[in-house]
Amino acid sequence: MKLNKNSETTILIVGLGLLGGSYAKALKKKGYTVIAIEKRQSAIDYALENEIIDEGMSTVDRAFISRASLVVFALYPKVFLRWIDEFASLFKAGVILTDVTGVKSCIVDEVQSKLPDGVEFIAAHPMAGREVYGVENSDDRIFQNANFIVVPTEKNTQEGIDTCKELGRELGFSDISVLSAKKHDEMIAFLSQLTHCIAVSLMCASDDDGIVHYTGDSFRDLTRIARINEDMWTELFMLNRSPLLYEMENFSKQFERLYSALKDGDEETMKEMMKLSTRRRALFDKKGNDKK
Repeated sequence: MKLNKNSETTILIVGLGLLGGSYAKALKKKGYTVIAIEKRQSAIDYALENEIIDEGMSTVDRAFISRASLVVFALYPKVFLRWIDEFASLFKAGVILTDVTGVKSCIVDEVQSKLPDGVEFIAAHPMAGREVYGVENSDDRIFQNANFIVVPTEKNTQEGIDTCKELGRELGFSDISVLSAKKHDEMIAFLSQLTHCIAVSLMCASDDDGIVHYTGDSFRDLTRIARINEDMWTELFMLNRSPLLYEMENFSKQFERLYSALKDGDEETMKEMMKLSTRRRALFDKKGNDKK
């Protein structure tokens, strides 16, 4: 399916939270017809008043769904699965479904197995976000220079994969990668979930309310993501438990190595770890400069 602005491509967003609202905002600016389903009527009203969507409903309607050529699910994983269980039969043949879900192995095969013939689900993960929630905080600028991961299976067509990549480009992502569900979950365990675990643990390590008056940029930068949605992230951690535990164990080993080096006065080990850290971090700086 080719995305066509101002013509037959109507994009349905299911779930108008931060990401769903930001998708809608970006796509409407691009000239697509954007409609939405969101159980919170106040979110629909806000999105309409601020011209983030063209139309919206707080209930599920077959005729409304059938208008969509592309459907984006911006729901928690378990809610997404329940939605598919209940409403998958409403999709017309030829529609392409995608998502923003942060875990894939426990989602993709199950969703694909429950869809009617002619309906394709191609998973994706936008590596972007903010520490606020709801369509009221939507901001399509979060996609600029960010990474977008497409997660196909053997059930996906090349057309579906290409459509998903095109969606990523239209949203403004600068780097689009393709990973298997297993590899995706391994990478996300390290790059996203572990970092949230570290930030949460650090914020829980001191009960001194006075630290807010003494901290510098390093602490603020490291703990930015500690302001966290406990329901969503607990669900994501549990659904990706094995890969995340593996990465937490590896992190613990490296932390213990640094701890032991400091305890034993082993300056060479400390310097070796810091040099390696600097070299690896420089790869991110290079990638950022290459995009400028």
